[in-house]
Amino acid sequence: MNSISVSGKNWKYKVYNQEEINYLKDNYFLDEITSKLISIRKIKKEEITNFLNPSIKNFLPNPEVLKDMKKTTQRILESIKKNEKIGIFGDYDVDGASSAALLGNYFHKLNLSYETYIPNRIKEGYGPSKESFDNLIKKDVNIILTVDCGSMSYDAIQFAKSKGIDVIVIDHHQTEINLPDAFSIINPNRFDDKSNLNYLCAAGVTFVFLVALNRELRLINWFKNQNINEPNLLEFLDLVSLATVCDVVPLIGLNRALVTQGLKVLSTKKNLGLKTLIDICKIENHPNIYHLGYVIGPRINAGGRVGKSSHGVDLLLKSDPKEVFKIASELDQFNSERRLLEEKMYKKILVEADKFNNEPVIVVSGTNWHEGVIGIVASKIKDKFNKPVIIISIENNTGKASARSVVGFDIGSAIISGVQQKLLIKGGGHKMAGGFSIKSENIEKFKDFIIHKYNKLNENNNEKKSLLLDSVISSSALNLDFYQKIYLLAPFGSGNPEPKFAIESLKVANSKIINNKHIKSILVDKGGLNISTIAFNSVDKEIAAYLLKKSNKIFNIAGKLSLNEWRGKSNVEFIIDDISVNKNDNNKVPSSIG
Repeated sequence: MNSISVSGKNWKYKVYNQEEINYLKDNYFLDEITSKLISIRKIKKEEITNFLNPSIKNFLPNPEVLKDMKKTTQRILESIKKNEKIGIFGDYDVDGASSAALLGNYFHKLNLSYETYIPNRIKEGYGPSKESFDNLIKKDVNIILTVDCGSMSYDAIQFAKSKGIDVIVIDHHQTEINLPDAFSIINPNRFDDKSNLNYLCAAGVTFVFLVALNRELRLINWFKNQNINEPNLLEFLDLVSLATVCDVVPLIGLNRALVTQGLKVLSTKKNLGLKTLIDICKIENHPNIYHLGYVIGPRINAGGRVGKSSHGVDLLLKSDPKEVFKIASELDQFNSERRLLEEKMYKKILVEADKFNNEPVIVVSGTNWHEGVIGIVASKIKDKFNKPVIIISIENNTGKASARSVVGFDIGSAIISGVQQKLLIKGGGHKMAGGFSIKSENIEKFKDFIIHKYNKLNENNNEKKSLLLDSVISSSALNLDFYQKIYLLAPFGSGNPEPKFAIESLKVANSKIINNKHIKSILVDKGGLNISTIAFNSVDKEIAAYLLKKSNKIFNIAGKLSLNEWRGKSNVEFIIDDISVNKNDNNKVPSSIG
């Protein structure tokens, strides 16, 4: 297709192998498009069956492949036998809340005494501190498990040790070579771990730990001796899938199986907190990846963003319907407040970010920017400019930062390098996101450091501006049969991107603006076939000039399919990401609409 993208992106089609497509069609009874998508993903022949039918048993390894797993389970067994009170220290995001709830719900089924602690995002910041550990120890805990944090908490863990408290870290964030002096650290991203499970989020690691612990308890006949029914760990997969999707870790291998099975558990609504939130959000059909990432997850996160950090884990742990409904309702309200605050901050910070659009990494700072939303704003600006973004909020000469990255640049490693170079006070993260604190006088030095690190990758700037597409399809492909063929490859997410397609030679039949920001359109092809489309958050973008201006201009669209279900009816619509015009059509880009 010889065309010009109105957003300046180069439409490129992914490479596939026709021989592989023929093999898949002949041996797996797959159709052309599904076979083509599998070929594009370069899935090995021996992995195709498990890819199409991901099951826990086929992907779950022996938990002891994780460093310190045996040591950890033995220590928790000892704790259970001694009837020690267990402290659970979790991060304030969805992954931390889900991980803490996994442990809490499991310990509850075992009639064990435990205490959860989620630090106040604004007052205490990320991860354990001496003060937060001291607060937890004062609640008479005898052992502490940290989830989704702790891998860089040297001082706090040393403090707990001085108090005679063993700390067990269950995490997935990248570490330094020198680890904290914890009793044990289960982290597939620690430098000496050989498990190849480094793509798991903290909840995934926690689930594998519970598999190991459950097995050990079964081997010593603990359930039978205590007259307790052995928990069905598969019932906890709704929490694991929630965290896996919201933490944007790759949906490959074990993660793919966890999310696939977790969505099935989620549809049964066994967890009262999730059921209540689903009802409040009026999710009428089976919850899917979108609902986890864009409806449920943001509400669980919202508590931490407005100073109610424990609301997320409380929602996932509590069993009293009235109490759970109150928490869920407050989280829904907090999320509405968060959206208003986020919109205000986004407009303000975007003005600053636009000044540095010519730089490979956008680093902006300002005084007293709300720490609870700068991560979301960083993500939105990253999506707009397609480059790593770091936003720093400064108060009393100290900045707290949230960072979001793009594929190919490991922001977590870069932040840890910054800590090692003494440019940062503390910090960490994983490949796509991170956070840190910094003295304001070091911001420019760190900015130079991170840009230099990025430039060393020698990435091709043209590649960054590419929009990768799987195939051209016809307008008639927007039907349930075609949609179901595509979604044989679900769940989609990081590591298994949702297929993107192009449809050529369309024009506008009808368009309208939804909620002052989205554009819903009926487009018509040359044969007179109408298709339903929507372009999210597009009113102020280049594509609005085509969708909203009445003309006979012919254009092409790129994006993905979406299943719209309403009152028992289902129809497939097209989500537009970009528009292009064919050079030989002599179409000029319409002037923007005021």
